Amino acid sequence: MLADPTPPPPPAALADAAAAIARGQLVVMPTDTVYGLAADPFSAEATDRLFAAKRRPRQLALPVLVGDRDQAGPLVEDWPPAAEALAQGFWPGPLTIVVAADRRAGLRLGARPGTVGLRQPDHPAALALLRLTGPLAVTSANLSGDRPALTVPDAVRQFGRQVAVYVDAGRAAGGVASTVVDLSGGSLRLVREGGIGRGQLVRALTGGGAGDGAADGAGGRADGIGRGQTERALAGGGAGKRAGGIGQTTAAGRLGG
Repeated sequence: MLADPTPPPPPAALADAAAAIARGQLVVMPTDTVYGLAADPFSAEATDRLFAAKRRPRQLALPVLVGDRDQAGPLVEDWPPAAEALAQGFWPGPLTIVVAADRRAGLRLGARPGTVGLRQPDHPAALALLRLTGPLAVTSANLSGDRPALTVPDAVRQFGRQVAVYVDAGRAAGGVASTVVDLSGGSLRLVREGGIGRGQLVRALTGGGAGDGAADGAGGRADGIGRGQTERALAGGGAGKRAGGIGQTTAAGRLGG
């Protein structure tokens, strides 16, 4: 989604960005909220470069963008039914789901190596790039403490030649940051309420559908996420992941990207 009618980036720009990622370099890419600073999540050299360029403390682990749920599969140790319900309801979109990471995946994201925060962005150019690169470590394109870049010139002013390729898709939509839910500890915890509201999360988890409206209530459940028996039950007891993907990890219907 773009805030202006700028044409999408040409395939050659996406190919250049994918090649830069493969070389361990940094890329600025559009997302459905702001521009993102991206690196190969499996390369310690690449993510070190990202932390340094952004001046981001390493204890703030990097989130990962995926093109679909199949890309997420090899990264996770477990994909609970609650994660699948939320992904089906809100991906692509402004929801980051934190789950237990598969340590064999070799992610290099900073702190909390046992977890990974995953999101599928709702932006055609971002999804096209992710199809070329696979999962990417992505954080907002700004120096820590500054405002996120909404245009490529904004990002260039902050990062200059530290970034190998800038993928220009016009002015970003901006808006509210993603909602973050943490399922890594065996229960569901709402870390940050953003573009998706507490009531929407509850409806998705209890079979009521994703619904509309980011700020509506908890559908009659006691005080919303993390305190009702239904939410806790849905968050725990995942059935494990299928080799090569997430596709069949829950009894609640057909899965897959």
